[in-house]
This record gives sequence, structure tokens and C-alpha cells, in this order.
Amino acid sequence: MIGYLAMLDVPRELVRHLARLLTDHRRLLGTRRRTRALTCYHQALMILIWFRKAEDTALLGASFGVSRATAYRYIAEGITVLAAQRPDLHAALRRAADDGWAFVILDGKLFDSDRLAATTTSVKGKTIDTWYSGKHRDFGANIQAIINPDGLPIWTAEAMPGHLHDLSCARELGITASLNWAAAELDLPALADAGYEGAGHGIKTPARQPADGKPLAIANRTVNRLLRGLRWQGERGFAMLTGRWKTLRHSTISPSRIGDVVAAALHLTHFEYRYLSESR
Repeated sequence: MIGYLAMLDVPRELVRHLARLLTDHRRLLGTRRRTRALTCYHQALMILIWFRKAEDTALLGASFGVSRATAYRYIAEGITVLAAQRPDLHAALRRAADDGWAFVILDGKLFDSDRLAATTTSVKGKTIDTWYSGKHRDFGANIQAIINPDGLPIWTAEAMPGHLHDLSCARELGITASLNWAAAELDLPALADAGYEGAGHGIKTPARQPADGKPLAIANRTVNRLLRGLRWQGERGFAMLTGRWKTLRHSTISPSRIGDVVAAALHLTHFEYRYLSESR
């Protein structure tokens, strides 16, 4: 095995921030000093390399002088620590309202993963792959997100099976209820695509083309164009996560854990964009 020099394009402050979180976690576990193969700082560095470059875990472990099993364990611990910083949905919506935003964006994305041999029964009574999305023709986890109008994702949900529709995921996770509450109590509506039609009055979706083939009324076409012009930043929010943290582009871990990986990447993104609350 040949070693070589490499650079990691993350701020040193982010490594220190993650190291502090790991230190608090070890203290909570009661880990004694000098009983780990890596210090908190070097463990944080390993985790960030994995997120930023999607480095092979065995090679990553070797570069830090630890076994493959230890590398997997350290990275899993980092994911858990970062995902625990996930903001509460209601708190995230209150902050968006306090920051003066007129609306937020609701969107969903299938995060690609290896095939998992798990099955479920469809609404038609057929046996189907739990994590397979017929819409995307790929395996993965459905992740719902709330995004600010400037494109910054402010909250991400837990992983849901890829075969589920966006609206089904949003309802099951209580997202639609929270967004309808935000619209009523905070005057903060949400914009979404046509897949969320029927989610509630607080979630604005485009008008569909009439089934009889008649053209949409001018008023409806105008509203649809306005929604498209405002909602496109939702795509930018997911691109911000996958573009910065390469490990999100394809996952080899269980799809059920992708939600934690995305939440961890969200916290890293919030740190870099200085969006963390001062309490952290």
C-alpha cells in the first residue's frame, strides 16, 4: 500500500467543532483517556474526509493506522453524534419566520443506495422491494426537507422507504401537520410541487391540468408560473448537500440510516454557512 499527501478543503474550525462534539460524546459514555486508537481531533478529520470525499473506509482506516472495523465504528459514531444535532422541525420553522422569510419550500429526494433485499406489500397487494422507487427506477431512501427561499436546507427528515410517495412520507412523519400549523400560527406557508396536492391549505401546490383536456385558466397558469419561479430553490437545497458532501451521492450502508447521514451533512452545512444557533 502506497501513501501520498492529500488536502481536505474544509475549514479547520469545522474539524475542531466536530472534535468538541466527539469529546462530549466520549465523556458521556465514560470513555477513559488514551483508550482510543485516535484522538477526537483525528477521528473528526477521518469522518470529514469520509463525508467530503466518500473515501473507501478500509483505505481511510489504513491511512490513520486503524483497522477497517475500527474505521467503520468511528465513522458510524460520528454520524450518530452529528445527526443528534438535527434541529426540531417546529423550532426550524419558528426560526425561518423570525428571520423574516415569507415562505419555506417542501421537497423530497431519493438518495441512491445499494440494493437491499427487503420486501413489503403494495396497496395493490403485490410483493415489492421496500427501497425501490418506481418513479426513479432506483433503490434508495426518500428524504423530505424544508428549505429556505435562499436555497439553504434548514431541516431534513428521517429516511423513508423509496417505494413511498412524497406525500405519504410527509404525512407519516407529521411534516404536513407541522407546515399547516406554521401557516396558521406563524403566517409561514410552504411551497411544494404537484406531488403534494391535498396536503393542506398551508402547503401551496400548482393547479393540475384539467382531465378533460381543456387549458388551465389564465389565473391558474399565472399562479403556477409564480410557484415555479419561487420553488426552484428547493432543488438547490439538495444540490448544496450532495455537491458539498460526496458521500451522499451513493450510499453503501443500510438505506434506513441514510436519514442520519443526511442530517449529519445538514449540520456540517449549517456550520459552514454560520447557521447554527449560538447555543451550539
